[in-house]
Amino acid sequence: MRIARLALAVVFGLFATSAARAADPDPANWDAVLEKARGETVYFNAWGGSEQINAYVEWAGGELAERYGVKLKHVKLDDTANAVATVVAEKAAGKLEGGSIDLIWINGENFASMKRQGLLMSPGWAEKLPNWSLVDVENKPTIRTDFTVPVEGLESPWGMAKLVFFFDGARTPADSLPDSAAGLLAWAKQNPGRFSYPQPPDFIGSSFLKQVLAETVADPSVLQAPVVDAEFETVTKPLFDTLDALHLLMWRQARAYPKNYPAMKQMLADGEVDIIFAFNPAEASNAIASGELPDTVRSFTFSGGTLSNTHFVAIPFNAAAKAGALVVANFLLSPQAQAHKQNPTVWGDPTVLAMDKLAEQDRARFDALDLGIATLKPADLGPALPEPHPSWMERLETEWAKRYGVAN
Repeated sequence: MRIARLALAVVFGLFATSAARAADPDPANWDAVLEKARGETVYFNAWGGSEQINAYVEWAGGELAERYGVKLKHVKLDDTANAVATVVAEKAAGKLEGGSIDLIWINGENFASMKRQGLLMSPGWAEKLPNWSLVDVENKPTIRTDFTVPVEGLESPWGMAKLVFFFDGARTPADSLPDSAAGLLAWAKQNPGRFSYPQPPDFIGSSFLKQVLAETVADPSVLQAPVVDAEFETVTKPLFDTLDALHLLMWRQARAYPKNYPAMKQMLADGEVDIIFAFNPAEASNAIASGELPDTVRSFTFSGGTLSNTHFVAIPFNAAAKAGALVVANFLLSPQAQAHKQNPTVWGDPTVLAMDKLAEQDRARFDALDLGIATLKPADLGPALPEPHPSWMERLETEWAKRYGVAN
């Protein structure tokens, strides 16, 4: 009898799960999604540390309200992990519907965590969006593989990212710039106190650790698999040897760190450091256009390659406004929204769309863009290095904090 009841409970649980998934709005029936979405408020949890990005989200909200009757509320985060923790807490409390988060700007370890814990809306929805047909899946492999984790339609691509360095040509000769992590260390020896990076777990700071690791690791292929605890110390020794030497040469001898990328950008503008970096190839041009950096700032990368990835939007399993979230995700993939986003006077974030899939008038939107005086051409960005498995970022941040962590 107990076995029978257990079997019945399992069957009922599977049925309930299937029913919950069946209740999710289906992007294949887009007219029904649009009808359901009208009047909904979508709470979009996204990093709020950039005035330009915040302004772009506000612009998108205006377009969504006018076109589809969807109200977009930007919940500004300083760490995406906080949004993930909210969804975890809601699931633990049994809040399986009517969640407080409808859409999250996400990638990397946060996506891997949500996928592993079953915190995302049913798979496949992203590739059913009407604008998915315009996405460049053929030439951008990170659209379907997020930090080595298969996406499986659980998140919709929003933009591309590549690590790029910046300097002020009025102070720093271009022919003195480093061309690798080892070169950066050598440059720092010649220019002590003129380089820094945000303290992990800040995303940009953690990305710098991964860049150095990717360049110094003996076998880069090990980074595409989860961390093996017994091998972590050996694999990362070249990274931490480099950081040990670099920290003595950094701004304030690494006794303090810039809080985040905007703070690091201000340090370049104020002449406190000479080299900074970001995950947006148009970031320098954007900062020049907004008056945050002088027009003598230029970009450079390492000839051996720098990290590259895609960033996404995802819908929690218990979102209250799933239809509205689908409409937002689809709009963010539209040629209008993607071209507006790529404009360096707006944001400068590279598109996920394939130009040869666009109608002539939509290609013209991109052709008309002036990417700015400090934006490198695609051919000059250098090779794209793959992101390590998300477990590496978690372990690197923990180990970094043990060795170097300070309270800013």
